[in-house]
Amino acid sequence: MKTTKTFLVISLAVFLYSCATTKNYNPNKKYSPQQLQQDYTLLKNILQTKHPSLYWYTPKDSMDMYFNRYYRLLKDSMTEQQFGWQVIAPLTQKIHCGHTSMSRSKAYNNWVANKRLPSFPLFLKCWNDSMAIAANLNRKDSVLKRGVLITSINGIKNAKLLSIMFNYLVEDGYAENVNFLRLSSNFPYYHRNIFGISKNYTVTYIDSAGLEKTIDVPAFGLVKDSSNKKNKPAIVKKQEKKKRETRQLRLQNIRSLAIDTTNNTAIVTINTFSTGGLRKFYRQSFRYIKKTGINNVVLDIRSNGGGRIRLSTLLTKYVSKQSFKVADTSFAVCKSLRPYSKYIKERFVNNLGLFFLARKKNDGLYHFVHWERKLYKPKTINHFDGNLYVLINGSTFSAAALFSNAVKGQPGVTLVGEETGGGWHGNNGIFIPDIVLPNTHLKVRLPLFRLVQYNHVPKNGHGVQPDIYIPTNYKAFLNGVDYKMQVVMDMIKAKN
Repeated sequence: MKTTKTFLVISLAVFLYSCATTKNYNPNKKYSPQQLQQDYTLLKNILQTKHPSLYWYTPKDSMDMYFNRYYRLLKDSMTEQQFGWQVIAPLTQKIHCGHTSMSRSKAYNNWVANKRLPSFPLFLKCWNDSMAIAANLNRKDSVLKRGVLITSINGIKNAKLLSIMFNYLVEDGYAENVNFLRLSSNFPYYHRNIFGISKNYTVTYIDSAGLEKTIDVPAFGLVKDSSNKKNKPAIVKKQEKKKRETRQLRLQNIRSLAIDTTNNTAIVTINTFSTGGLRKFYRQSFRYIKKTGINNVVLDIRSNGGGRIRLSTLLTKYVSKQSFKVADTSFAVCKSLRPYSKYIKERFVNNLGLFFLARKKNDGLYHFVHWERKLYKPKTINHFDGNLYVLINGSTFSAAALFSNAVKGQPGVTLVGEETGGGWHGNNGIFIPDIVLPNTHLKVRLPLFRLVQYNHVPKNGHGVQPDIYIPTNYKAFLNGVDYKMQVVMDMIKAKN
C-alpha cells in the first residue's frame, strides 16, 4: 500500500510539473550562445560516436566542415525555433539519413496543441518543378483557387524554392521524392519554419488564359492589431475536438481490405507496420482471398512509413514466391549508449537491446546477427499466388522499403508508382531513440543500426524503383482522382 501511495504522489508531481512547464512555456525565450554551443557539441559528440552511418553519404571531411559551419552560427542568442530550424534541421539533412531528424521540445508541442499559428496561406501540391494550389486558407480569395499553378513566391522561382526547402528536410541518400510529399501535405508549416512569417506574400501564378500574373496575398492568421501583442505568438483559433473515433474506425484508417468483385481484385491498404492488429488482419485477409479465389491483389503501401520489421517480414511471407532474408548486413558501431545515456530517451531498453542482441565481429562492429542469418520461407497456408500490384511512392519508408525490395522482381509481382523514400541499398533504424538536448530540449532521432538490404543493389542513394512509373497527373489532381490506383485497376481490367 505504501508503495502504491508513493507511486501516486510521484505521478501527481510529474503531472503538475508538466502542466506548469506547458503553461509557462515561452516560444520567444532565447538561449545564450553558451547554452546553444553546449547542446550542439553534445549532439555532435553523440552522432560521431553512436550513429552507424554518419559518413555513409557525406565524407568525414565534408561532415566536419558542416559541423564547423553551423557551430559558427551560435554567436548570438536564439530561440528554440531558430536553433532547431536554422541550425539543427540543415545539419541533420547533410547526413542523408531519413531516420535522423529534428523535432521540437515536449514543452513546445504541448504549448502549440490546438493552436493555429500564422502562416503562408496556400497549401500546395508539389512535384518536379511544379506547384499547384490544393487549398487556400484565405477563403475569400477569388483568384488563387484550387488547381491554379504557382510559378514563384516572393520572387523565388519554383525550382529554386523547392531546392532551398529540401536543404532542411531529411531523406535516405538522395531519394528526395519523400520531400515533395512532405511539402504537399503541409506547405504552410514548412514555409513558415524555413522562411519565417511575412505580412504579405507576392505570389506569381498562371491565370485561366495561360498568362503569368502577380498578386499580393496576406498571411493567414496574423493578429490585426498587434500593438499590444508584439511579443506574443499569433492568436490562434482552437480547433474543435473531434468525437472519439471507434476502435474499428481507427483500425480502418491503419489497414483495410476492399473487394472489387467485378475485376476479381482485393485492394489491401496498410499504412503502417507499427500497430493495428496486423497479424490477425493478415491472417483473415489472405484466408478470405484464398477462399474466394481472388486472383489479383493491389497492395497500397504509399502511406506506410515503416515500423516493426517482423510485421513487414510476415506480410512478405504471405506473398513472396521465394525464401528471403531481411538484411545482408545489420550492425551498430557501439555496444551501449554510455557515456551519453542520460540524454537519450528509453535508454534502459536500448542499452539492453544493444547488449543482448548485438554481437561483435572481426570487423569491430556489433552485428544484429538474427536479421543477417534468418532465412524466411513463404507461408504454406493462405499464401497468395496470383498477381500482386504494389503501390509505392516517396512515403514508402523503412520497413515498407524492405518489403518492396524483398518482392521486387518476383514473378507476378509489379511495383507501381514512384520511387520509395526508404533507401534501396539500405537504411538506418531498428532501434531509434530520441536524443534530448539538455538546454533547449530539442529532440533528434538516433538510429542505432545500419541495415543493408538483402541482395542489395549498389549504393547510389535512391529508393526502390517501381517497375511501372506513374508520375503525378495534373488533371487527376484537379478532379480529386487517385490516378495511380486508377491506372492499376485499368491494367487489371485489360488483363482480365
